[in-house]
Amino acid sequence: MAAPVQAEEEYLDVLTKTGQKTGLRKLREHVHRDGDYHRAVHVWIYSESTHELLLQKRADCKDSWPGQWDISSAGHISAGDSSLITARRELQEELGVNLPEDAFELLFVFLQECVINDGKYINNEFNDVYVVTTLAPIPLEAFSLQESEVSAVKYIPFEEYKSLLGNDDPDYVPCDVNGQYGQLFNLIDERYKVNMEERSLALQRQLNRYASIPLSAELGGLSAADKEALELVLKAAMIIDDIFHQQVCVSNPALRDWLKEHAVTSPLNKLKWKYFSINKSPWSSLDENRPFLTTADSAVKLHPHATKPVPDWKGLEYKSAFSLVKPPGANFYPSDMDKLEFELWNNNLSEDKRQEAMGFFNVIKRRNGVNLDAPTDVRDTDHSVHDLYCVPFCQEYMSYLMEASELLHKAGELTSFPSLKKLLHSKADAFLSNDYYDSDIAWMELDSKLDVTIGPYETYEDMLFGYKATFEAFIGIRDDDATAKVKLFGDHLLVLEQNLPMNDAFKSKDVTAAPIRVTQLLYNAGDVKGPQTVAFNLPNDERIVRDRGTSMVMLKNVSEAKFKHILLPISEACISKEQQELVDFESFFTHTICHECCHGIGPHSIVLSDGRKSTVRLELQELHSALEEAKADIVGLWALNFFINQDLLPPSLAKSMYVSFLAGCFRSVRFGLDEAHGKGQALQFNWLFEKQAFIMHPDGRFSVDFDKVRDAVESLSTQILTIQATGDKNAANLLLQKYCIITNPLQLALDKLESIEVPVDITPTFTVAEEILHVKR
Repeated sequence: MAAPVQAEEEYLDVLTKTGQKTGLRKLREHVHRDGDYHRAVHVWIYSESTHELLLQKRADCKDSWPGQWDISSAGHISAGDSSLITARRELQEELGVNLPEDAFELLFVFLQECVINDGKYINNEFNDVYVVTTLAPIPLEAFSLQESEVSAVKYIPFEEYKSLLGNDDPDYVPCDVNGQYGQLFNLIDERYKVNMEERSLALQRQLNRYASIPLSAELGGLSAADKEALELVLKAAMIIDDIFHQQVCVSNPALRDWLKEHAVTSPLNKLKWKYFSINKSPWSSLDENRPFLTTADSAVKLHPHATKPVPDWKGLEYKSAFSLVKPPGANFYPSDMDKLEFELWNNNLSEDKRQEAMGFFNVIKRRNGVNLDAPTDVRDTDHSVHDLYCVPFCQEYMSYLMEASELLHKAGELTSFPSLKKLLHSKADAFLSNDYYDSDIAWMELDSKLDVTIGPYETYEDMLFGYKATFEAFIGIRDDDATAKVKLFGDHLLVLEQNLPMNDAFKSKDVTAAPIRVTQLLYNAGDVKGPQTVAFNLPNDERIVRDRGTSMVMLKNVSEAKFKHILLPISEACISKEQQELVDFESFFTHTICHECCHGIGPHSIVLSDGRKSTVRLELQELHSALEEAKADIVGLWALNFFINQDLLPPSLAKSMYVSFLAGCFRSVRFGLDEAHGKGQALQFNWLFEKQAFIMHPDGRFSVDFDKVRDAVESLSTQILTIQATGDKNAANLLLQKYCIITNPLQLALDKLESIEVPVDITPTFTVAEEILHVKR
């Protein structure tokens, strides 16, 4: 006779009272005996059409609340395991429902503290509360119940269930619905009882903050073959857009396709699609990434094999979920991974593997997440910090990159510009090899009428560490006259570096002049959501910055549109009458050039106090982007004054550059403090206001004190440069916490601009590109 199978002992991670791991692991029964803090998941199944929640009846053998009706599915997070995988696994094991990651929406984390069973069971539990939204109830016969855990299931209207809990019905596991857990019922109620007219008005107000501006450019300098190459590059850029949507979050591509398909079905759905098209996600860039959509608006997916089959039922239909809070790690890391888990894993890797994990061009995944659908007996059951692994972009986005690579190779064969030919072929190769070094060098050396920037570059979307690059594309026509005029800045980078207001020990002696190209933008795609950039300075790869410096592209028609439609109205509303005439396009555009130049100087590769070599990006992590934008801005202002004193720029800029910068502060802060440029601008405004370089008058208008502004600009430049040079993350955090806030003067200006409906930014329409793509389709 075979020996009885013994249940595997379950260990849990012991947490602090604030939810942090202590490093201790204990048996589940000992955790509840001793009242240790630990983690668990709650998974609710909600039927959208009937407004019902699924409940399970706990098995009579359970050691807590036996025989009572409870959450759809729940369970402890085993030691070393993760939240989302546990949620998926518990639903599968207890109810026989097997769903992918995008079915699970994390609503909130709830701390439950209670004592039952005459003090023998102490439950101090952090619960990650998920909801799975189905279109209709799952037939009860579709469930496969785990007898040791669940004796029955039923659906109940969520309001009735809330009432039963509120009355402490003994048949139901108790829950304080008037406390924190009431969020579950409140969120469902708000999500499905919203007034459609009010929602349409709210979305229209959000849309009105963007001025729709057509951007065009002359193609006269292109041959017929180059125009054919342009068409292929535009098609590749459209593929780049597909990759970026996937990089934002796992459900984003499905949401985009759903909204686009249903935009014609109602005025509200049209507004949803229009605002999504600007933000490229369900989170509003101008509202500190607050959601303007919910999972109720999302795509419907059919999963016919999620449960055991039921006659005449096509299968489970669910809403592709996204969280109310924008994932700080985007779709570059597991959604339930925190910084500590990554760092524990990364610290156990070899040096080469550590650099790869922190590199630009890969995503981080879980092995157990991949293996969850495998049979139980072949799954990886080693729930440890070594569960994470790297996947290169060329593998993660293989189908997209293969198609884009083919298009770029074809375009490279057609173009008459040798440097563009080299760029297109090298970038096409990089898409498949994941090695972007040579293609970035080719981009820096580009000397072509058709200007192409395409690939993974910026790291703003990775708010967890600032490690991972998003894909983007900018296609433009070079403005030869304007490019010739800005050569001055690139030629004097080394002079600027040697005169930076910081300790000489931190200054580099090998700064390379940054080539500057001024273009008229034809088309952009990928990570160009929300506020539109007027320029960019690339690459961000510290190896290239160290060896070759950087190069920059100025988008002149975008700058002109922003100045005319945004900066001038801002100055009329917020700048004192006597200084308004000092706000001019030359100052605005010249500072933009200098801003981009200053990304290429100052600290990048650094040596820490202990002698260890590192980079500013790695040391400052998620704080790097905001501080780097502030550095480029304020040091750019310092640099303009330096150039004027050296007779390299006209004295006429001496006052206009400061007043134009002041007006620009109000423009950029409106992007929101969750955005790097807006955060950096708030830092600068508040510092200069504190130093009395900016003055607010009784009528609510502002002016520059020209006697104080130079010293204030230099002092902030020194502060930021020193923080970067020393890799002092604590000092960076203190600086940002103190100054990256909406102070009363800023709020007064922002309220005024909102009341008179000055656009916050532009949303471009690309008439020439659309004509090319439309004609050829």
